[in-house]
Amino acid sequence: MIVKKVGCIHAHYSNINYLEKAFSTSTIEFLHFVDPGLMHCIQPGHSLSRKNAQAKVREQIEWVANCQVDAILITCTNYIALLEDAVVTTAVPIIKIDEPFFESLCQMKGPQTIVFSNPATVDGTMSRLYKYATAHQKSIDIEVAVIENSFNLIMNGLQEEYNQKIVECLEQLRQNNRILSVAQLSMVEGAEQVENKTSIKIMNPLKSLKTAINNLNKSFL
Repeated sequence: MIVKKVGCIHAHYSNINYLEKAFSTSTIEFLHFVDPGLMHCIQPGHSLSRKNAQAKVREQIEWVANCQVDAILITCTNYIALLEDAVVTTAVPIIKIDEPFFESLCQMKGPQTIVFSNPATVDGTMSRLYKYATAHQKSIDIEVAVIENSFNLIMNGLQEEYNQKIVECLEQLRQNNRILSVAQLSMVEGAEQVENKTSIKIMNPLKSLKTAINNLNKSFL
């Protein structure tokens, strides 16, 4: 089955443009479903339990699956982490944006730094990365950097200020001569700005996703 229509579950509207731009020359149609509320509700100090959050994610996935899509793409790493213990009953394939990204990270040789803007996604993402590396018998030398006081900017619609935070951090980190990557889709624009200015390569989940979906469709041709 060739993937022609993908239902996308996002935690923020800004992710829509990244996907549409990356696949602008393909025949894939994206249906976008955005719910930033869940991310607010699972922050420290809020009352939504993990069990109830998982139920909400499961409900969203089942809703999207009923929209006659060929696959469901989850772009939020917090959503993906919530899925780990949730029971989802759908025959539609679920693509977790971080898995092709993990494969790319595991292929790299040498010390790496993975950068986050949202501290709440670090533990879940890194736990999944190490599990992925172990399952695929890969060794990975990677450290985490968090851009403090940045994620609230994107959640409040301050895209330019957010991108500037990403750029400043990456320009500083590149001096360490480690392989750099950004962990979240919302960080791609800032990473691309640094790439264009410095000619260094910064890995991101969108690059890996594009390669994975294109390769998947080629296998059916």
